Amino acid sequence: MRELNEIPGGRRGRRGRAGRRGGAAVSDAVSQLPWRQPRNPYRPTTVLSEDAVEAIHGASLCILEETGLDILSDEARSILTDAGADVSSGSARVRFDRGLVESVLGKAPEQFTLHARNPERSLNIGGTWLACCAVASAPNAADLDNGRRPGNRTDFRNFVKLIQSLNIIHLSGGYTVEPLDIHPSVRHLECLSDFVTMTDKVFHAYSLGRERIRDGIEIARIARGIDEATLDREPSLLTIVNSNSPLMLDDPMCGGIIEMARRNQVVVLTPFTLAGAMAPVTLAGALALQNAETLAGLVLSQTVSPGAPFVYGGFTSNVDMKSGAPAFGTPEYMKAALAGGQLARRYRLPYRSSNVCAANAVDAQAAYESVFSLWGAVMGGVNLLKHGAGWMEGGLQASFEKMVLDADLLQMVSSFLEPIAVDEAALALDAIREVGPGGHFFGAAHTMARYEDAFYSPMLSDWRNYEAWCEDGSPDVRAKANQVWKTLLRTYHAPPLDPAVREELAGFVARRKEEGGAPTDF
Repeated sequence: MRELNEIPGGRRGRRGRAGRRGGAAVSDAVSQLPWRQPRNPYRPTTVLSEDAVEAIHGASLCILEETGLDILSDEARSILTDAGADVSSGSARVRFDRGLVESVLGKAPEQFTLHARNPERSLNIGGTWLACCAVASAPNAADLDNGRRPGNRTDFRNFVKLIQSLNIIHLSGGYTVEPLDIHPSVRHLECLSDFVTMTDKVFHAYSLGRERIRDGIEIARIARGIDEATLDREPSLLTIVNSNSPLMLDDPMCGGIIEMARRNQVVVLTPFTLAGAMAPVTLAGALALQNAETLAGLVLSQTVSPGAPFVYGGFTSNVDMKSGAPAFGTPEYMKAALAGGQLARRYRLPYRSSNVCAANAVDAQAAYESVFSLWGAVMGGVNLLKHGAGWMEGGLQASFEKMVLDADLLQMVSSFLEPIAVDEAALALDAIREVGPGGHFFGAAHTMARYEDAFYSPMLSDWRNYEAWCEDGSPDVRAKANQVWKTLLRTYHAPPLDPAVREELAGFVARRKEEGGAPTDF
């Protein structure tokens, strides 16, 4: 297979918006908004009454008190025992008194800054802020040229280049595709090193045992060129902790919570509660289970380090009851995303949701399921949008074309979130007087001064008439997306990195590889 950055790009298109407005333009052929972090000015949509939210909260406390969780970590059980949890002798079962749960509420920050090695790329997490991640953890990559294949380092690095090149993607959010040609013991060292050297954005480390998290924390410190005390004050790394639904936290995930909380880094606790499979078939029951598992993780985090940053993760969807396969972008997913936002706000925590679909090809299903997922997440008040660009096949595939399609959708969302300007200039009374009855505004001075930036300029949508479109070969969205990502790879430039940082990072990675990296058996 050819290196994808060697594949020539296509026809040059309209001038990119970022190039006109002074943003970080990648190429004149790709229309991008400048780098910025959007804020959501709209009141979140609510699907639950206040009584219903409290009913789910109460049911979650009952689950934690009566059933509890299996906590498969000796250290975590010891910490929880000291905090007053009921730990069954000779078993992994831990039950949480509601007073213990409620004692930690309000300790984690409602909003915080997540620091990047480039201060201009640091992010606000919480409040009305939105941060968009790329797809993460897919075992396969896909594109129109080479089809679907197991993840490898070439594909991984090309996705990393796209993360850096696409302004609307604010942070990595994990390995876009698993580079299966790198041994698992050192994969985290290679991938995190690539994130540091190939991007200047925030990155993510996996909670797959304490060694990987400790290495990730040290790499984040090296990347920013700071000492340990500064790192402990300034969150610079995030991890996702997926509880093993129903009602289990395994040892590697507990290790991630403990190590990250001790260093004041960001834990995003996300149960994988699929209604009808790993959770009750009713949305209320699935949400109660999601909430209980998240609260258990919050107790552990805040017991280790009160005030450590913690994000409420929602990932409740349903399964196809005919096949058992996960379904996304469904009405149930949308409602669960809205409800998850209400629960996060009830606890005054930042909220994580996702842009996901179950489609196997970049087609209409992929587009409409992603639009519905995005709508549920954004109108639910999401702060951290995981899998924002590139997710396919229920998470089993990272698609190059889908990353571009999703980036276009995310840019549209960002533009939608910009408030409508209502001032003297925007009301355009002079223009209306100039044109008068029966005229047109194409040549009006008001239009001529604003036409370049008046409306959103898409990456992919084709607004030409049918005849012009046919004369150009009738290009479809997938073909255009294919050309866009190739153009972005061809024009990619690695961001500057202090030579001292590069040297220290290379030395650390080499030493840890010589020591054997991280264990691969748990």
